[in-house]
Amino acid sequence: MKIDLHTKNILVTGASRGIGAAISKELGKSGARIAIHYNNDKESAETVMQSIGNKSKIFKADLEDPIECEMLFNSVLKEFGHIDVIVNNAGIAISSPLNSKNWVNEWDKTMSINLRAIGILCNLAIQHFKTRKCGRIINMASRSAFRGETAKFLAYAASKGGVVSLSKSIAKEFGKDGITCFVLAPGWVKTDMIQKTIEEHGEEYILKDLSFDRFTEPKDIAPIVTLLASGLADHATGTTIDINAASYLH
Repeated sequence: MKIDLHTKNILVTGASRGIGAAISKELGKSGARIAIHYNNDKESAETVMQSIGNKSKIFKADLEDPIECEMLFNSVLKEFGHIDVIVNNAGIAISSPLNSKNWVNEWDKTMSINLRAIGILCNLAIQHFKTRKCGRIINMASRSAFRGETAKFLAYAASKGGVVSLSKSIAKEFGKDGITCFVLAPGWVKTDMIQKTIEEHGEEYILKDLSFDRFTEPKDIAPIVTLLASGLADHATGTTIDINAASYLH
């Protein structure tokens, strides 16, 4: 099956490294022009851009700030003329014990980036897509939305549960406007985000959860995003795709 995205403009958040970088590069292989969002790591974002080509560009925004979320979308729209697909990949996981003095601030930061920013970008995308009678939204959640998390990551699990509910609502409400919405729910993915866990507990701590003898990697997630972006799976709108090496089945 050959997927051709040469006419597609795609915004990927958190695209300078990890899962977002892998998604961007895979989409680029099919010809898509990528708006590569980053916050701090401009150098890595530029490296991704150069790897992709296709007249892709980088865009800086702090997704904790609602104004910058809106500015990001509008900047991409102004630069590219239109957006066909948005991949809301950016997210954080803060370890926050219940007795943390900063618990409320850490909760709010997690919610602002993992859920509120996605809500804002989905809102803007829907408004734009309705004018074009077509558009696809791909939101990154987590198995944590379904199986829960440890006490230190209550906010993370709650935020990802919100992403799932938001995505299903969009799929249900806006299908007749030509808008589809999908959720990806990874488990452990070998990125910088889990490095601290590996250092503290060792790789076996994670591998014992998986049905395979290797970690899920960003390259295992990227092809599925490309398929969803292509339109070949539009009748799966509203669905959640688990990519967690059978570490959680529901």
